[in-house]
Amino acid sequence: MRCVIVTGMSGAGKSTALKMLEDVGYFCVDNLPVPLIPKMADLLRVPGSELNKAALGVDIRSGESLAEMAEVLKELDAAGMKYEILFLESSDNVLIKRYKETRRFHPLAGNDGRVDQGIRKERERIEFLREKADYLVDTSHMLTRELKTQLNKIFVRNKEYKNLYISVLSFGFKYGIPADADLVFDVRFLPNPYYIEELRPKSGNDQEVRDYVMENRKAEEFLYKMTDLVEFLIPNYVQEGKTQLVIAIGCTGGKHRSVTLANELFEALNRDEDYGIRIEHRDIGKDAVTKAR
Repeated sequence: MRCVIVTGMSGAGKSTALKMLEDVGYFCVDNLPVPLIPKMADLLRVPGSELNKAALGVDIRSGESLAEMAEVLKELDAAGMKYEILFLESSDNVLIKRYKETRRFHPLAGNDGRVDQGIRKERERIEFLREKADYLVDTSHMLTRELKTQLNKIFVRNKEYKNLYISVLSFGFKYGIPADADLVFDVRFLPNPYYIEELRPKSGNDQEVRDYVMENRKAEEFLYKMTDLVEFLIPNYVQEGKTQLVIAIGCTGGKHRSVTLANELFEALNRDEDYGIRIEHRDIGKDAVTKAR
């Protein structure tokens, strides 16, 4: 028997999470009235019941009854009911962007329609659920398929999840340092493939450029030290409660050296399944676009 309470910020991916859980055999109920949750839990404990996996969506749509959720959880604890809380998080900027793209109104935005004010109020009201969460997944940098991969790891493969999602990001300094970067590494000290005519149109995703960059002894040494530093920091960030780590690696244009080193770091970190990880090459195609104008 497994009961998962799916909650979190509006726009952070709860609908996606419930759909994924439904696809893997969970009986899913979204926006179930809070007072009915203990009744639902009782159904899961009926001997011989076919209903042995359920996911309940609970969020700000519950209105004033959401405040009753704290007492409901105490009631479940007292009854010995085992449950897990999946809390989906995202940064304010990302949530605002998502609301603008979908042209939806935030349920707490009020008469003036201010999404940022609605998000602030929502955070205050559901903070108690965030504090009790077993799984805290930050979707700020996740694509839908990446979120599904993380949920599959937790609820299907039963892998240990340490509430940290890592984004390895290559970029070009001439296009600006990523505003949300936690760690920034500069690899402009390495020889630049841009000045090799046959390598110029290629990128760090091409084997020829990768070989050119990594055949340099300094690149190998830098990768070793950078990986060692990041692997040291990760468990300390987890202990601190950090849920999202953005590692940005930059060169001049974000096409050759930074892409190569980002790929290498991603491969090194991706061997550890305790953490979710993704890679993004922010500026890999911008030089071609700029020159075409």
